[in-house]
Amino acid sequence: MDTFIILTGLLALLLAGIPVAISLTLVGIALIVSLGVPLASIPQEFLGSTNSFILLAVPLFLLTSNILLKAGVARDLFDAVHSWMGNVRGGVAIATILSCGIFSAISGSSVAVAAMIGTVAIPEMTSRGYEKRFVMGTLAAGATLGILIPPSIPLIVYAAVAEQSTVSMFLAGIGPGLLLIGLFLCYCIVKSFMGGAPVVGKGESVDVEARFRATLKALPTIGIAFTMIGGIYAGAFTPTESAAVGLILTLVYVLVFKRSIVFSQLREAIAESGLTTSKLLLIVAAANVFGKGIMLYRIPYEVSSWIAMNIHTPLMFILVVMLVLLLLGLFLEGIAMILIVLPILMPSLSIHGIDPVWFGIFFVLMIELALITPPVGMNLFVIQSVARSPLKEVVRGVVPYVVIMMASVFIIYFFPQIVLYLPFNM
Repeated sequence: MDTFIILTGLLALLLAGIPVAISLTLVGIALIVSLGVPLASIPQEFLGSTNSFILLAVPLFLLTSNILLKAGVARDLFDAVHSWMGNVRGGVAIATILSCGIFSAISGSSVAVAAMIGTVAIPEMTSRGYEKRFVMGTLAAGATLGILIPPSIPLIVYAAVAEQSTVSMFLAGIGPGLLLIGLFLCYCIVKSFMGGAPVVGKGESVDVEARFRATLKALPTIGIAFTMIGGIYAGAFTPTESAAVGLILTLVYVLVFKRSIVFSQLREAIAESGLTTSKLLLIVAAANVFGKGIMLYRIPYEVSSWIAMNIHTPLMFILVVMLVLLLLGLFLEGIAMILIVLPILMPSLSIHGIDPVWFGIFFVLMIELALITPPVGMNLFVIQSVARSPLKEVVRGVVPYVVIMMASVFIIYFFPQIVLYLPFNM
């Protein structure tokens, strides 16, 4: 009963429009005070959670992606991929998915990928006669790769909350990320030949020299991505140090070599990154207070006991969690979902023998779905803004991708080595 009352109160505050951080803090304080715990413990819980070396990577990744966005680097990468794929039917859609995958290896943010690739790919695809719903759905779904392919901000937060290795979480994200890219590409090819893309004309072919020039312009961006990811897996630096290295390389590239960003744009990138970071860390701190309250009320243990008595198979547990996360994803941001739900579910994983690393990838896949489902799917609004189209058209475009992503959840459930092979063999 306590669990139901507490969660109902939290949902009521959220549905009333009160910000997530304030809602979590208010409920957490109420729980702590009701048990007679000294108020002095609340500031300690609030501030202690943000004192983390792992979370230092978050503002660095955000700043890197914002600088790349302001510098217009997406055009170089998109042109390079398109130069290799543009002479086949649906080639621009294929180039879009591949560009999203590469930029995901730098930014760690789905919204940043949507903004960067969307501003380039949407005009390119619509001008060539691609079906507009197909265009918007491809961009919105492709950008979700930003939080699955490492480095990923949600994976960093998950690792911190679940007390897992960030490197293991990053390694676990590679297989499912490639799986999702492959499934998206298959759909793009099928949809293109079903009328979603125009028939390729003679003018679509690209000569070798133009292809070489386009590839050469994109090499620095690809090099930054490989340096960041390769350095982590080679043990040269931690994920946080990788974020710092990526930021330095990005600054050198856009300021010294490309010279495509001015001081005012750099200042805007820093301000926007700082604002987003403060929002995220405020939610992290508030969730820690809320987590302290639910621990004092033994809610995670009550939920675990209920699951042990009523849910008897791992598959049924995953289906129930999927339903809960789908519902929460309709009105909660991904990081908030991790911070609210994960502490409650963690004790239940051992009951069904579910690996916490695998569960983290499953959780992030469900967050990806939240990014492209209304009413608060952020990618939908980014693509709507860039494409200047009604929201309902964007939603219709992402429906096939929602089905694909749901299918990918079941694929990694029945074939868990897609997730677990690299973390436990490297």
